[in-house]
Amino acid sequence: MKEILEKRFKKAKKHYKALKDYHSYIKKMGDIYSPYIFTSLLIEEKAILEAYLKRFASLQDYLGAKIFPLLLEVAGISANKMSEVLYYIEKEEIIDSLDNWIELRVIRNELEHDYPEEIEEALKDLKFCVDNFEKLEKYYLNALKFFEKYKWD
Repeated sequence: MKEILEKRFKKAKKHYKALKDYHSYIKKMGDIYSPYIFTSLLIEEKAILEAYLKRFASLQDYLGAKIFPLLLEVAGISANKMSEVLYYIEKEEIIDSLDNWIELRVIRNELEHDYPEEIEEALKDLKFCVDNFEKLEKYYLNALKFFEKYKWD
């Protein structure tokens, strides 16, 4: 089981590293969140934003679906439903609050369903994801730290 979790963390690390690189690049782009500025971006810059959102979603999905449940199992904590998993993940301080986790999830889901005529809302959600990079990063690093406690048992 620990070997599976190690492999999953290796995959999560790839998402995290790419996300971190994209985040650094986006921060250097400045204030890109108005429709006027966004539409004037180069296609390559828009591609970076798309890649960022994809990695953001992938890392959050992967943590929630593939890492959190197995972390609890390795720690000997029984949780069958996702609501139980998130309860214990919050209790173990891997995430700071269930509300924050759900908010990240809701915004991420909205981004997958926005259409060009809703560009202002999509840019607001993009900004939210960029502004909350550190929160998702903290969740990833907390999960890794939690695993390190049980890795060698």
